[in-house]
Amino acid sequence: MVAYDETLDLVDENDQVIGKEKRSVVYAQGSSNFRVINAFIKNSKGELWIPRRTAHKKIFPLCLDVSVGGHVESGETYEKSFKRETKEETNLDLGVIPYRKLGHLTPHKDKVSAFMEVYEIKSDAVPNYNKDDFVESFWIRPKTLLKRILQGEKAKSDLPKLVKIFYGN
Repeated sequence: MVAYDETLDLVDENDQVIGKEKRSVVYAQGSSNFRVINAFIKNSKGELWIPRRTAHKKIFPLCLDVSVGGHVESGETYEKSFKRETKEETNLDLGVIPYRKLGHLTPHKDKVSAFMEVYEIKSDAVPNYNKDDFVESFWIRPKTLLKRILQGEKAKSDLPKLVKIFYGN
């Protein structure tokens, strides 16, 4: 399977579009001036649904990940990307499931990998996740997740930062 090399909007320090580039070029250059979305699925017990990425992922293979994450394609809004990625990765329909925006982060101020909007989806159901994206998943309390990462569990680099920012230490 050949991965789709989507076109991303490049943004300035104020998150205003200043150009476009292929995802592969952006990553090859080590840039952080592009947009992504991340979301956590949180159940009524306060646990987060955390998946593990597949072994064939180019970046962070077999690492723990946010519940939903993806690139905002050129011309897309953060929210449109969030809804698309949620459907693609978890088969959840945000037309019927409650969600909220947790915040907007930037590489300069928040030391994250890209400009991002972070969301929270309320659900007690284990998503029918895309097996091309994830190999396993589990519900876990934020504090327990951070402890596992601190003890050496491999995770996507932004995961512990986002958990600390939005769910405390």
